[in-house]
Amino acid sequence: MRAHRPPATHVPTSSVATLMGAAVDVHCATGVGDRSTNPALEHCACPVCAVDRPHHSRYGDGRYAVVRCGACRTWYLSPRLAQDAMLAQYQCGDYFERGPAGYDSYRDQERSLRATFRVLLRRLATRGMGSALLEIGCGYGYFLAEAAAFFDRRVGTEMAEAAATIARRHADSIYVGGVEAVPPGSRFDCIVALHVVEHIYHPVEFLRRVQQYLVPGGSILLAAPDMGSFWRTLLGRRWPGFKFPEHVVFYDAHSLRGLMARAGLAGLERISYPHAFPLAQVCRKLGLAEPAVWPSLNVWLPATTVAVLGRSSGTLAG
Repeated sequence: MRAHRPPATHVPTSSVATLMGAAVDVHCATGVGDRSTNPALEHCACPVCAVDRPHHSRYGDGRYAVVRCGACRTWYLSPRLAQDAMLAQYQCGDYFERGPAGYDSYRDQERSLRATFRVLLRRLATRGMGSALLEIGCGYGYFLAEAAAFFDRRVGTEMAEAAATIARRHADSIYVGGVEAVPPGSRFDCIVALHVVEHIYHPVEFLRRVQQYLVPGGSILLAAPDMGSFWRTLLGRRWPGFKFPEHVVFYDAHSLRGLMARAGLAGLERISYPHAFPLAQVCRKLGLAEPAVWPSLNVWLPATTVAVLGRSSGTLAG
């Protein structure tokens, strides 16, 4: 039987900016995806290795450009939206429901996301993930809800207060902010960040801080849209992973492993991550007419997501 847990906690969002590397005046900016406005853009070096030797590609939308690092071969966005403007969008109440940035509707994907997470959790369970789970960027808490059968303690972080309110139904504690919103001294056997790392401006620093919340030998699972998949080759500029300006790094298996190794994680293992999507969403992404019947039918697509599991080595890379 699961022990009673204290109620969920609301922590101010000031730590989010610290984690992401910039201060932010929290307000919902307009025009993030509107070319009639001109929010601040910035050029940047590679977010993973910090080398400023970009190779240009054919991907972009005329305002944002996808480049590839000439050193570590990671794909990333440059120019990109300035971090403070992007952080403000994540904290908006409409980010998950048809806002200027974010999702068409996260709620409409609940059935598909829960099915995806059940498969993923069964695969993780075979690897001995322990009893205490932290999810970074938990959205509405669907993964945490499905994790109830696998973990005794389930905690999440979420930047958007509106989403955190929903997620509190499914977890022991939800903290508003980034990983630094979790109380110091908290330790977890398993930490997951599912479709989060592609949003992170300083991913090496992010992972080093995340490891401070792991027990010795604990596990971290990262998942992101797979830049190395046949979907990107097939769809080109229409690949859904090119979600501008939110996605600032585009990982394949090689670059995601490289990031985790650079941050000091060991025992890296690629995890299969089949993903279910509502039929209507699949049709929209492929430019097809939406179906008149069974729009919520789960369609399982391979190779949309790359996931890598790593374990704490006990020391952080310098």
